[in-house]
This record gives sequence, structure tokens and C-alpha cells, in this order.
Amino acid sequence: MSANNVQALFACSRCFSRHPFEELSPGQQLCKECRGAFPVVKCTYCRSEFQQTIKGNTSTICKKCEQNVKAYGKPSACEYCNTIAAFIGSKCQRCTNSEKRYGPPVTCEQCKQKCAFDRQDEDKKVDGKLLCWLCTLSYKRALAKTKQSDAERRAHLKLAQQRAAKHKEQKLKSHNKRPHRVDVTKLPPQSESAETNGPTPVKAARMAGVHDPHDPNSSDHVVAVTQLKEKIAHLQKQISIKDGQLLAKDRQITELKAKNFTSETELRNKMKASEKEYEAKISTMQHKISSLLKEVASLSKSSKRGDRVTATKTEAGTNSGSGTDSPVP
Repeated sequence: MSANNVQALFACSRCFSRHPFEELSPGQQLCKECRGAFPVVKCTYCRSEFQQTIKGNTSTICKKCEQNVKAYGKPSACEYCNTIAAFIGSKCQRCTNSEKRYGPPVTCEQCKQKCAFDRQDEDKKVDGKLLCWLCTLSYKRALAKTKQSDAERRAHLKLAQQRAAKHKEQKLKSHNKRPHRVDVTKLPPQSESAETNGPTPVKAARMAGVHDPHDPNSSDHVVAVTQLKEKIAHLQKQISIKDGQLLAKDRQITELKAKNFTSETELRNKMKASEKEYEAKISTMQHKISSLLKEVASLSKSSKRGDRVTATKTEAGTNSGSGTDSPVP
């Protein structure tokens, strides 16, 4: 193989696999697999697109801006493009470099801001217009989206055409599979004499060799009838077995119902007997309570009477011993 045919391969900056230079991304030199595994986001400061290299990383600041933030602090708005990327002075690095190379900025034909730089080259213009960097990016993004949508539309149309063609082929195949019927009008007329005289000798020979399918005494009919009789007998046996099983199940059901009925009656009788016993016990206890209450009441009355008698006796004794009696002469 000659040296001219050998294509140079370049390593991916993420997985270090070698690919042609055209297959790597222009910014970070990533292959297709790494580009698909990590999302493309915009930097919050310089508004440039970059691909995240760590899964789960929600930071939307590119590496350059991270370094500048660490070195110079948070940036301010650029006086030309109004992006918050002016780390040193009042202009961002992109505008300062463009101003040094192409001179002072001019008005952008899209956003009408004085942030575009005339490169004095018609090829650098976008669709014949002088645009700033941000408007150029948005235009390229919209153009890529339209191309992608056009490609999807074409693919959809191709699929629809293929489906329609397949449907037509299936229709034609089904039409060709239909039985071809002979046109009766184009057949040559047959003489009536041949039909009246009977079938031709060839037809007679064929009919003689073929058994009549409607003959009940043929061997085929006998075999079929015997098979059907055997099937009927087998089915009748199965029916009798199933009937016996059903009768046995019915007997079991009746026995279980009888047992359930007897157990329910016994439980009801027990419940009634226990209720009667409970009521009798309650009535006896109530009688006892009433009698005891009467005894308590009578005892309390008698005790009160005894207390009164003792009180009167004590009062009488005190009165007899007092100094109100007359003296003895």
C-alpha cells in the first residue's frame, strides 16, 4: 500500500480511540460515541457550545471561562456583543481579538447591534449578510435543523412509497391467485345428438372404474360408520362416568347440608339453654339484692330506734341527778 493511500488517524480526547480527523468534533476532538454519551451545552459566559465530559455534571461553564473566573473573578458584560464574558476590561476576548485583526465593529444585519466585524471576504459572510458571531451560530443551528427535518421528511416519504408498492404487489399477487374460469361463451358448441346418445366410451370407462360416493355399501362408508359408532360408545361411557361422579358429589353435598343443619340446630339449642340459665341467674340475683336491701333498711331503722332510746335514757339520768330537786326536811 502506498503512503498516499494511508489515512492519518487522530485520537479522541476522551476515550483515546483513533478516528479520521473529519469524524472528530471541531472543538474538543471527540468521537461520535463520546459526543452521543455527553450532551452539548452552551457556556453561560461566552455563549460558545461545548460538550460535557463528566456524566451528571450540571455545570454550564466551559473550561476557559472556569480558568478565567478563578483568575479574574466573575466577568462583566461586553460593550460590543453584550455577552457576560469581559474578564479583563470592558470587552470580551473574542471582540478584542477581532478588533485587533479586522478593526472596529460594524452593525450586524440581523440583531442590529454594533458587534459584527467585517473580514473583507465575501466567503465569510452568511448568505451574503454580515452577521455577528452569535447570529452566525444561530443561523447555522437553524440551517442544520432544517436539513435534518428535510432528511427525516424524505425518509418518511420513501417509507410511504415502499409501503404503497408492497401493498400493490400484494394486491396483484392475490389477484393472480384467483382461479381462472373458462369463458363459456368462447367454448365450441357441442352437438345435441352426442349428449342424447349417452356418454362417450372414454367417459363410460372412467365412470365404470370410479366408485359411487353415495353408495352406502361401499367400504369407505362402512369404515366411517364403524369409527363413528366407536366414538359414540366411548362418549356414552364418558357420560355415564360423569353422571356417576355427579351423583356422588350430590350425595356428599346432601350429607354436608344435613351435618350443617344438625350442627346449627344443636348450637341454637345450646344458645337458648344458656340464655335461659342466664336469665334465671339474673332473676335470682335480683331477688337476693332486693331482700338484702330490705334487711339493710330494717336494720338501719332498728339501729335508729335503739339510738333514740339510749339518748332518752341518758337524758333522763342527767335530769334526775340535777340540783332542781327539793331538799329533804
